[in-house]
Amino acid sequence: MNLIAAVDENWGIGYRNRLLVQIPSDQKFFQEETMGKILVMGRKTLESLPGGKPLPGRTTFVLSKNQNLKVKGAWVFHNVEALLEELKKYPSQDIYVTGGESVYRQMLPYCEVAHITKIYRKYQADTYFPNLDAREEWVLTADSEERTYFDLEYRFLRYEKRRLSETEGSR
Repeated sequence: MNLIAAVDENWGIGYRNRLLVQIPSDQKFFQEETMGKILVMGRKTLESLPGGKPLPGRTTFVLSKNQNLKVKGAWVFHNVEALLEELKKYPSQDIYVTGGESVYRQMLPYCEVAHITKIYRKYQADTYFPNLDAREEWVLTADSEERTYFDLEYRFLRYEKRRLSETEGSR
């Protein structure tokens, strides 16, 4: 399973239910990476999308505690266990967790790959992605050239969860 997010220097991802910044090449990367795939998100993330509706060309699963929530064009799950049971029906590499903060934290243990657009600026944020640099089970495996959008510098990073080494796993 994948995580995908754009984060600032403090791993901030949003402020007042909006992205911190919109970078066209990041949006293009998100679209190309997730088209035809399964998106897992929370209710607030869904509401932040254009029209508050699921993105076209993708299957959307919404994780929400709201028992009355119904979303046209999306599946709604009220707990992680029910969501994970449904996700077993799909190839893990086709599943992308897209936010927000609580969904990232709940789904992080089940994910193997994180696609992170790291923006080298500090924004005012009220929601955060888990800091993968501070977690020894996650390792940076790919790093793009530095890119710029006006005065913003950013990189596309790929993190992967470490596998048990031969010695740790063979007891």
